[in-house]
Amino acid sequence: MTPLISVVIPTFRRPHLLQRCLNALGKQTFAHDAFEVLVVDDGNELATADLVDAAADATGLAIRYLPQVQRRGPAAARNRGWQAAEGCIIAFTDDDCIPQPGWLAAANAGFEAGATVLTGRVIMPLPDRPTAHDRTTALLESAEFVTANCFCMRSALERVGGFDESFDLAWREDSALQFALLEAGISIEPCPDAVIVHPLEPARWEAPLRNERKNQYDALLYKRYPHLFRKRIPQYRGLVVAYYGAVGSAVLTAGGVAVNNRALVRAGGLSWLVLTAFLTAQRQAGQPVAQLPRNALISAVTPFLSVYWRLYGSVKHRVWFW
Repeated sequence: MTPLISVVIPTFRRPHLLQRCLNALGKQTFAHDAFEVLVVDDGNELATADLVDAAADATGLAIRYLPQVQRRGPAAARNRGWQAAEGCIIAFTDDDCIPQPGWLAAANAGFEAGATVLTGRVIMPLPDRPTAHDRTTALLESAEFVTANCFCMRSALERVGGFDESFDLAWREDSALQFALLEAGISIEPCPDAVIVHPLEPARWEAPLRNERKNQYDALLYKRYPHLFRKRIPQYRGLVVAYYGAVGSAVLTAGGVAVNNRALVRAGGLSWLVLTAFLTAQRQAGQPVAQLPRNALISAVTPFLSVYWRLYGSVKHRVWFW
């Protein structure tokens, strides 16, 4: 029997999370012989292949394992998955997500009602005392369109060429697909009954610093779709201005030291301290006092990384984006 729905899951060296996701798919209320699962392994690991085989045996689902010879990012992995799929409806989720039992059944009802593209609902439970990183990550709940929970007719993906593989990290590749669909005149409809739970995974303290690298892809998305970017992507202008102000203040201080101008040193140093204290207070909100030194360090370093990656993206993609 040819499956109606093909579920595509990119994965990279997170077997325990992938196992949880596949187990959840085994509990779908939608007929198991009406959908298949394609796991695209960007890590090309034997252990993941063995896990997929074991999950197929345990759940009775039709699960296929597709290795990527070279790591190319989730956008390329999703393209590999939907292009190899047999279903006319492509469902996307991630290896760290838990599709709820009625996930596929709710989406199928939407397509029977005439939808071409659907976006489901994401639930991200927060811990009792969430960090600033937790709160930022949980903004995924309110995003318009995320590849952790969306469904497309194959014809829609073929029409826009699938995912833009220039977005080779897990950032903005979902918005790039959303904008390509909208520019092609393809409507995206909400499907709030198609629910996935996306638990927050523990993150190392430096994760917010590493995540600043993603800012370069904002420049690429802006270059591709300037009007839709300005209309649909949150700008956080106040925070960006604070980052540029902190970097500018540090440069002013260094310049004052270089020319032995105490007035410049005082002005730049005081401005930097005020802005860094402001950023630290935002990050520290609701956290134990013991986290203050760590949050102060992150707040002091983040502006330099953020500005660097923003400017790097602007230069690389030849677009003015600050």
